[in-house]
Amino acid sequence: MSVVVCEEVVRRFGAVTAVDGVSFQVEQGEIFGLIGPNGAGKTTLLNCVEGLDRPTSGSISVLGRHPVTDRHELTLRTGVQLQTAALPPRITVAEAMRLYSSLYKAPVPWKELLATLGIAGKQKTTVERLSGGERQRVFIALALLHKPEVVFLDELTTALDPQARLAMWEVVKEIRDRGTTVVLTTHYMEEAEHLCDRVGIIDHGSIIALDIVPALIRDHAGDATARLTLTQPAPVNLDRGLDLELELESIDTVTKVQPDGKYLTVQGTGGFLQDVLAELTARDVRIVDLRTTSPGLEDVFLNLTGRAMRTEEQS
Repeated sequence: MSVVVCEEVVRRFGAVTAVDGVSFQVEQGEIFGLIGPNGAGKTTLLNCVEGLDRPTSGSISVLGRHPVTDRHELTLRTGVQLQTAALPPRITVAEAMRLYSSLYKAPVPWKELLATLGIAGKQKTTVERLSGGERQRVFIALALLHKPEVVFLDELTTALDPQARLAMWEVVKEIRDRGTTVVLTTHYMEEAEHLCDRVGIIDHGSIIALDIVPALIRDHAGDATARLTLTQPAPVNLDRGLDLELELESIDTVTKVQPDGKYLTVQGTGGFLQDVLAELTARDVRIVDLRTTSPGLEDVFLNLTGRAMRTEEQS
C-alpha cells in the first residue's frame, strides 16, 4: 500500500525551479529517503508533501488525501519534524509534552515515549539546557505523540556529533519497528545506506535514481577495490612473458589492476577478491596486508552526476 504518491511534482519560485517533475511512491512500513546535496530541492519537496507549501503543478497524495485541502485530517494521521524548529527556551521537556498532548484526543503516554527515545531522565530539564541530540529527540517525541501512520523527518541529524547521529539512527529504526512509515531527507549518504529501505537521489530538483540501496550500488556505484601489500614487488612470469598485472587482468571478475612496487590495487566485481587471492597463492606471491573498499551511495552520486557529494557540501 502506497502512503505517499507524488506525480510530476513541480515547484517554481519565479524563474527558479526548485522541484522539477518529481514522481515517486512510499510504501507502508518502509523507511524512504530523499537524499542529495544541500540545495537539491529535498526540503522544498517535503514541504509540499507535508502540506506546508503548494506545488506549482503535479499531484501529491498522503494516505489517500490531499496535503492541503485535507490538512486537518492529515495533521491527526502524520507527524512532522521540521529542519528548523524551536520551543520556548525555558519550558521543560515535561511541560512541552503535556502541552502538546492536550491537543490530541488520544495521545500516547508521553513518559513511555520519552523512555523509548532515551530521554526519560530529562523531564525536568529546560529546552535551553538540552544537547543537540536530546533536543532532536524531544521534537521527534512531539511528532509521535498521536501515534501517526507516517512521520516526516527533515535533515534529522544535521549538526549532531557522530555519536549522537548513530544513536539517532537507532531511534529512527525503532520508530519504523513500532509500525510507523518514515520519510526522511538527508545529505549524509552513509546515513541513507544504514537506514533506508529505498532511496530517491535528488539533484537540481530532479530524481536521478530511485531504488533499494543494494540495487543502486550494484547498478551505479562501480567496482569494489582491494589494495594489497606484497612482500616484494610484483613478479614477472618469465616462462610466459607476462607480468603479474596482465595475469590478474585475465581473470573474468577483475576489471582493473594497478601495480605500484610492492602495492597492488585491484578492482573487480562479485567474488573477484577470492579469484585474485587464489591466483596469487598459485604464484607463491605472499601478502602482508589487505584492505578492501566497497562502493556506496557516494560512488553512486559521483557516477551519476560527475560530482562528488562531499565536494558539493564544501562548496
